[in-house]
Amino acid sequence: MMTLTTPGPLGAGPLPQSREVPVPVPVKLWLCSNDALSPAVAGVLAAHWLDEGERETAARFLFERDRRQYLLAHTLVRRALALEAGLAEAEQVIWRSARGRPFLQPLPGGLPRGGGHLDFNLSHAGGYSLLGIVRSKRIGVDVEGLAREARALETILTTFTAEEQGWVLEEPAGERRSRRVLRLWTLKEAYSKARGLGLALPFDEFSFTLAGEGGVLAFRPPADDGDGRWRFVELEPVPGVLSAVALPADDGLVPYLELHHGFPWDRATPRVIALPEPVGASPAPHGR
Repeated sequence: MMTLTTPGPLGAGPLPQSREVPVPVPVKLWLCSNDALSPAVAGVLAAHWLDEGERETAARFLFERDRRQYLLAHTLVRRALALEAGLAEAEQVIWRSARGRPFLQPLPGGLPRGGGHLDFNLSHAGGYSLLGIVRSKRIGVDVEGLAREARALETILTTFTAEEQGWVLEEPAGERRSRRVLRLWTLKEAYSKARGLGLALPFDEFSFTLAGEGGVLAFRPPADDGDGRWRFVELEPVPGVLSAVALPADDGLVPYLELHHGFPWDRATPRVIALPEPVGASPAPHGR
């Protein structure tokens, strides 16, 4: 939790003791198109902000479109973390867990803009990058474009539980079925990434019950999930782009998130979205 210190009046004798005033900090999301930065600008920012490992990764891409996606996504991370944590982009130390999940290295005295904990998660696909930042526990995000090949969607479907597959197949082949597949996929990706497991967690070991037009009705976690209760947000921030956010249930969490569009040069007015109630361990029949 961030805090503000209220100063005493100047020139009026000894200062009173500091009074800490809690400042609620909502979940922050940044959605950024690859077109938000020109290749030249992205290259300059990357040269100054990214670490050696990130620059080496960018140089290994065979196709320019993939390199551009990578540079946009990782400069987005550095810029948004600078705004939230108060650390200059080039001074941030980002390390990865054994499974490859990135973390901002904590500082012994806490973050310059308050608090000692900050978690973030990044997803990019279809020309868009989605970044989530939270100051309590963990966050997982995923973004996918609806324009996916039918064969790829069929492969994705086979990774779901039998109940989820049945729910998807209630719709005839076409856009509505594709939407159901990708709604489940983005939710599962977001949850697995919040857990720090990624694709190491089989997607048929946990399941979602979804409302027909959006929203998670119920969630059956995998056996190794000790908490088991989560908040899930489904979004279509731009037409044809689906995204999901997963957050562990937390009574201290500010009950809304802020969705920012574009590259974060400044703090433009975000879209405010209420967080749904937590769902957890009891399975239920699929909604229609």
